[in-house]
Amino acid sequence: MSDHVGMVLGQWAAERPDLDVSPMAVVGRLSRVSRRFDEQLAATFAQHGLDAASFDVLATLRRSGEPYTLSPKELTASSMVTSSAIAQRLNRLEAQGYVLRSPSSSDRRGKQVTLTDAGRAAVDAALPDHVATEHRLLDGLDGGEREVLAALLAKLDT
Repeated sequence: MSDHVGMVLGQWAAERPDLDVSPMAVVGRLSRVSRRFDEQLAATFAQHGLDAASFDVLATLRRSGEPYTLSPKELTASSMVTSSAIAQRLNRLEAQGYVLRSPSSSDRRGKQVTLTDAGRAAVDAALPDHVATEHRLLDGLDGGEREVLAALLAKLDT
């Protein structure tokens, strides 16, 4: 292949023919594609005054359905944001008026995070642009190729 990773593989083949560097073909390309995708998605989120982690928290609450309320632990389990980032993210989203934290009705020590009307409006406005960006990023693949790639990546995500 005549991409950057292909060039790197050729260099390693010349310098270290004793070493099987074939995993670099996948890992290197995944890394490069991930960076490019993250940059494009970040630009889309920025158009809506969000970043990827904030969008993820809002989207997790939105897709949870009425009453759009989860505990911080449930948010962490259902989102792509790490547990250490949840508290910081929630502070920012609460200051923006996108979420409301309140005591849990079932556990006095616990908290509940609820998506506000403003938060729902923000995620609903950003979601179509987010999905359009993802479609654009995958334009080089037909539907069948997308399905195959998704299935292969799911095997690596277990």
